[in-house]
Amino acid sequence: MKKRDEVYDIYWYFAYERQNIWYKKLNGEEMPYTEDKILQEYKFCNSYRVLDRVSQYLLKNVIYTDKEYSKSDMVFRIILFKIFNLEDTWEYIEENIGDITIDTFSFKKYNEILSKRRKEGHVLYNDAYISCANKAYGYDIKHQNHLALLEEMFLKDKVDKKIIYANSMEEVFNILKFYPLIGNFMAYQLATDINYSDVTDFKEDTFTMAGPGAKRGIDKCFENIKGYTYEGIIKYMYEHQEEEFKRLNLDFKYLGERKLQYIDIQNIFCETDKYLRQRKPELASNRVKIKKKYVPKNGRIEYILPRKWNVEI
Repeated sequence: MKKRDEVYDIYWYFAYERQNIWYKKLNGEEMPYTEDKILQEYKFCNSYRVLDRVSQYLLKNVIYTDKEYSKSDMVFRIILFKIFNLEDTWEYIEENIGDITIDTFSFKKYNEILSKRRKEGHVLYNDAYISCANKAYGYDIKHQNHLALLEEMFLKDKVDKKIIYANSMEEVFNILKFYPLIGNFMAYQLATDINYSDVTDFKEDTFTMAGPGAKRGIDKCFENIKGYTYEGIIKYMYEHQEEEFKRLNLDFKYLGERKLQYIDIQNIFCETDKYLRQRKPELASNRVKIKKKYVPKNGRIEYILPRKWNVEI
């Protein structure tokens, strides 16, 4: 492989500075949280994926609730939430269904609820990433195909049992990507979210899958990756993170003893790709603009982490 040294160093700078911004917000400091004009103006995900707002919602409202759910129901809840990836949609379903479990799911009932929501002009999906929208199950409307997917996965195939008894994160990934409407990127995200819960407990440095944004970021940071796959580059960055932060005199603030994991390294490549659209526009790709400006949110997030990590914020 051959690095673009300046751009490669920007990757580590971005990870460091974005984490600093998170800590300053956590500590109640006032804006601006950084002198970097790009980071001031545009919205970027956190260096640790688990700290992002949607991941926090997943932990607090889907996984760790007042009620204890079976492992099967937990798999269903996580996949349902992540298909739409939108808090409002989850809450609307919950208001109309009550307890969200496999037993309370039916295509007909969910379709009535979501069709009504859609006709009222509400968005059903988060646009942070675009879930597959083809007519895999023959329906013209996107959410109906996704409900048919859930029907096949949980009522016909009992996919929850397969995931519960899987022996690795890669096996969970392969189980999920078998289904239409779930590509490599989505399968990896879902496997990671399921692993936040107590359904599975796999080490996160055993499997990764580079998404489209991460591949763009890698292509910008490296002139070529000869001898490596995209996934191999993610593993390389994971293994060398501490020495690279030290080389650049960047005092990265880890979450306790928890290093950036494969999923974090992957996501940072995606965010670095976005950042470089402004910082280094000459590094062309099929994306040239950053979609979202930074808009401060009202209220502070009370952060939690998966309990099994034994990390306190």
